[in-house]
Amino acid sequence: MQTNQTVTVDDKGKWNSAANIIKNGKLSIVMPVHNLEQSIKNNIKTVRDTFSGKVPFEIIAVNDGSSDNTARELSDVAHSVPELKVVNLAYNSGKGAALKSGFRASTGHYILMLDGDLDLPPQQTPKLFDIMQSTGADIVIGSKMHPDSEINYPLQRRIMSRAYYFIVKVLIGLPVHDTQTGIKLFKRNAIQFALDRMLVKEFAFDLEVLAIAHSHGYKIAEAPVKLDFQMTWGFVRPKSLLRIITDTLAIFYRIKVLKYYQTIKDNPSFSENMLVSIIIACPAPTKYLDECLAGIQRQTYANYEVIILPDSASGKVWSEKIREIPTGPTRPAEKRNKGIQEAKGSIIAFIDDDAQPMADWLEHAVVYFSRPEIGAVGGPAITPPDELYMAKLGGLVYSNLLVSGKYRYRYEVGRVQESDDIPSCNLIVRADIAHSLGGFKTEYWPGEDTYMCLEIVHRLKKKMMYDPRIQVVHHRRSLFLPHLRQVGRYAMHRGYFAKKFPENSRRLAYMIPSLFVIGLIAGAIASYFAPVLRIPYMSCVIVYLFLTLLFSCNINPVTWIIVWLGVMLTHITYGIRFIVGLLANSMPGEVKSFDHPSEDIKT
Repeated sequence: MQTNQTVTVDDKGKWNSAANIIKNGKLSIVMPVHNLEQSIKNNIKTVRDTFSGKVPFEIIAVNDGSSDNTARELSDVAHSVPELKVVNLAYNSGKGAALKSGFRASTGHYILMLDGDLDLPPQQTPKLFDIMQSTGADIVIGSKMHPDSEINYPLQRRIMSRAYYFIVKVLIGLPVHDTQTGIKLFKRNAIQFALDRMLVKEFAFDLEVLAIAHSHGYKIAEAPVKLDFQMTWGFVRPKSLLRIITDTLAIFYRIKVLKYYQTIKDNPSFSENMLVSIIIACPAPTKYLDECLAGIQRQTYANYEVIILPDSASGKVWSEKIREIPTGPTRPAEKRNKGIQEAKGSIIAFIDDDAQPMADWLEHAVVYFSRPEIGAVGGPAITPPDELYMAKLGGLVYSNLLVSGKYRYRYEVGRVQESDDIPSCNLIVRADIAHSLGGFKTEYWPGEDTYMCLEIVHRLKKKMMYDPRIQVVHHRRSLFLPHLRQVGRYAMHRGYFAKKFPENSRRLAYMIPSLFVIGLIAGAIASYFAPVLRIPYMSCVIVYLFLTLLFSCNINPVTWIIVWLGVMLTHITYGIRFIVGLLANSMPGEVKSFDHPSEDIKT
């Protein structure tokens, strides 16, 4: 949005509170910017003129992957505004990621978050400091619903704001009326605490930051604002509205049900001196690999190398951080072992070529390795939000409570916890441990990662930590046959491991599907020969059908039915193949081919 604001000379007395609070410190003004080439120079100068001579300050402009000439305009204006630091993000990552990057570049004791379009003029800042001083608040936010606010705002947006306030009040219990207004003042420790724990990067970022801070006892106050809303439309797009609602419900779940934020402990600051070797096994470069590398290039932790292990040389020209090492047609475990041998880093990160890491994937992982008792870390592999329909339903089946039970944290956000089994699509290990174990045991594919985790925890007595912030998105196999083939392989290796390596595989949760299949077959036979058992047997079947139908609930009836069928077929497939693995003398190590989801990626 373009703004045509005239800078007025502020009465210096208005800044007394700001000067008293900041004293010998500094105010960092973090401004997320996206596609503002026409106005960003004037906006930066407006901010500079507003704060010059009032308080010590710096301006952090975060160019969030703009597709226009915003980066060039910021570079130009930086020559005449010495207080300006520019952070350029290679891709549009959302407001949350932009503000987090800006905060990381800041040095101030107080952080002012200010939208780059200056829809809210920076001359309003003294009011926020006045309220911070008078209330002792750690955070002061601009509020359109403050009784002293002067706003020109479309009726539709007013209605939506009040409806959202009601939802937030009921679900989260925040003592504020408006979380979304684009001017907020934080004490550094308050915003630091929240940003270290946040998961939302886009629509509900503001809510999550405030909810995390409030849950830890940081005091939040509201300030009046002046707002002349200049957009010509008043409605949020349905897709964006759905995402806002989804993110809001997710924050409620994490705070009130999962109590996720309370499980995160402070780790020592990470060191950029630790080189991370990212190992990607693949048959050949694909669109999936391009997605994966794009996610790696967005990493906020920059000290890494990438080792790609295709069957044969691709002939592609890679960046200086990427090495391609052809391996011949072999299994993923053997490729990864070759990557371990070639890795230069002190930490080795395994990721599948059909997975894409979040921008702070490595940042949240490496901090754990400052603790010598930690041998490996990992996190969830979430289904991509734009996944193909039938593949997305495969993801819903995996994350279903009646399918994965307490292990759903592998497919969605869970609590920070110790684990002894993290899949290799998102597994990060100390290099010395990977070398001491001789890499993966290839004869156990596709359970070689389970065996490595067993050795790390039960043989070497090192801890493995699961942290949902160490997150990737992972393409799924489509329902029904590709999904069920994958489930069958997982089940067979788990059944074999339950017999051979009980430490992390002989668990009731893995055996329940087999017990179900045995009960289903035995009950049918028994009720055939003993009619008196038919009613109890059918009653159990009906209860099962009802529960699986209930836990597959979806607003889309077609999705509901397909997921319901997928859940039941997954139970049967897993149950049968687990028994096959339990009875097997060895794993089918002759399997050589990769198993990829459809190459038809939605673009």
